[in-house]
Amino acid sequence: QVQLVESGGGLVQVGGSLRLSCVASGRTFINYHLGWFRQAPGKEREFVAGISWGGGSTYYADRLKGRFTIARDNAKNTVDLQMNSLKPDDTGAYYCAARTRAPDTVWGGNAAAKYDYWGQGTQVTVSS
Repeated sequence: QVQLVESGGGLVQVGGSLRLSCVASGRTFINYHLGWFRQAPGKEREFVAGISWGGGSTYYADRLKGRFTIARDNAKNTVDLQMNSLKPDDTGAYYCAARTRAPDTVWGGNAAAKYDYWGQGTQVTVSS
């Protein structure tokens, strides 16, 4: 299996930026599509962004397009999430996730249940 560890969360003011990072260990990194999800208190976990195994295709939740950017470095076994123009609604625990690559999948998808491995999460708090 693969182990995922997130970092980079913290407290930021409205309009600020944060860069989250997730490092993977265990199995061959390119065998996995990757995604970022988030969960606010009392709410369900929601899709933020996804990236294909090779990094050539990226996907975003519609309302986050233009503010968030996902990127992976297969040489370093990392996937980052750059978050700009942060809003109070962006507050929550952010999770990195990995889905085993299969012949019929282009990316991991936006459903949390499709992902096989999860990190422990990193907290992002946007204050007004």
